[in-house]
Amino acid sequence: MPLWKKVTFAFFGGKVLSELTIRSLIERVASGDIRIPAFQRDFVWDADQIAFLIDSIYKNFPIGTIVFWQTDQRLNTEKKLGAFELPEPKRDYPVNYVLDGQQRLTSIFSVFQTELTPSDTEWVDIYFDLEAINNPQDTSFFALESSEVDHARHFPIKSFFDTVAYRRATASLTEDKAELIDGVQAKFKEYRVQNQTFETQDRNEVAIVFERINRAGTELDLFELLAAWSWSDDFDLIDKFRELQDKIADHGFEDLTEERDLQLRTCAAVITGETSPNKILDLQGEDIRSRFVEIEAGILGAIDFLKRELGVVHFKMLPFPGILVPLSTFFATKRKDGINYSDLQRQMLVKWFWRSVFTRRFSADVSERQASDIREMKRLLDNENHKFRFPSFEVKFDFRKTRFSIGTANSKALVLMLANNNPHSFLSGAKVDAAKVLKKGSRHEFHHIFPRKYLETLGIEPKDINSLANICFLTRSDNNAIKAKSPEVYFEDMAESTRNEYLKQALCDYGDRNASYEDFANYRSERLHSLAIRLADAE
Repeated sequence: MPLWKKVTFAFFGGKVLSELTIRSLIERVASGDIRIPAFQRDFVWDADQIAFLIDSIYKNFPIGTIVFWQTDQRLNTEKKLGAFELPEPKRDYPVNYVLDGQQRLTSIFSVFQTELTPSDTEWVDIYFDLEAINNPQDTSFFALESSEVDHARHFPIKSFFDTVAYRRATASLTEDKAELIDGVQAKFKEYRVQNQTFETQDRNEVAIVFERINRAGTELDLFELLAAWSWSDDFDLIDKFRELQDKIADHGFEDLTEERDLQLRTCAAVITGETSPNKILDLQGEDIRSRFVEIEAGILGAIDFLKRELGVVHFKMLPFPGILVPLSTFFATKRKDGINYSDLQRQMLVKWFWRSVFTRRFSADVSERQASDIREMKRLLDNENHKFRFPSFEVKFDFRKTRFSIGTANSKALVLMLANNNPHSFLSGAKVDAAKVLKKGSRHEFHHIFPRKYLETLGIEPKDINSLANICFLTRSDNNAIKAKSPEVYFEDMAESTRNEYLKQALCDYGDRNASYEDFANYRSERLHSLAIRLADAE
């Protein structure tokens, strides 16, 4: 057991590590004592993975520890255990929710239990191959459809813990095969499954343990956690959030629908003014119900502002998703017509956005910084003349030294800067449709001003070629026409009447054609830095 798990459970009053026989495990699940909380992911193992686990047990290999949370408080919603609906537990008895080991426990129960009927008709039984050669590497257990079973060779191991079924299954075996299968059965009867149980009524502690257990694997689903704990049955907030997802998609931010944790942060921000995990976990269904109209208006209002005022036409192009949360609190309202902001308020919000981007404000300490900005947003909403307290301004990345990669925050910042300059493609003069380009989020729409192939002939390193200072919008056809031409050549192919204008939109200059690449990259980096200062109103 990893040291951090031992420390965690000791801190939260965990019991010592114990062991369960497979029979005991089956009986406890079948009695309703062991249950699956709604915040667990679904059972996803396939039949071959299950057979591999069974083979590991047969070979007496360790299969990991199953972790239980024992509590007197039943959750509002629970999940099936794989394909099985679990019976209600005995009244006035604590229940044990599975925090870790769900896939293993479900597999073991599904293979060996004979009392419950699976709801999934696609379940495939596991068989022991009586003719398999026993060695540490190869498996002796297989998931077989009924049509694949050779009863003279394949033994149904689901009978191992059912005396009557086992007697019937072994009745037709030769003495040698019967002795073989008796030995196999004995190994499963003797096997002990390690388990750890801790008791607490504090759900924040449960959330911390669950998150730590799953940190290297499945991410904690706070949305399901809240649905299971806090949201009452008379108003299904999950359905409400599904409706909100449709509205978010209609506003062009489809990818935000997958960011439920970000939406929950917004809920906490609107209701409490803070976004820390504890604040999220303390949210109650009634709080969200009573203010859901505000939450929805806040998110949709923030999206519309980002699109209209800042050119963020798609969620993928938002450099830091955390920006959305404080902005949503400004637009949170019960008014049907939303928030009608003044020009002064618009200027403050725009300034705040660009400063947040260039200072990389939401790259770390997000909860604390969101709480601070939420307070400022509320003051600005109440008073358009509020002197917004901005953090000290500094562009936290170097346009010259940073490589372009469309998925990174700094590259998204560059793209938004250029898009706000209403760019045209150099040769054709085609106006760049930033909405389409940014929504696609494809690097094929962004090209090198000093072409890659040209710079490669000069021996320039790839990391220098892909500098942010060398990237602009070009149509693919213009890029194909330029190919490996130097700016000294293809700048002359631009229409003379519009050349200076189009170059300026891309923060270039006609004089760049005669510069070395090193000088050009430095010049353009300085121009980009100056534009960042102007956008952030930090002059």
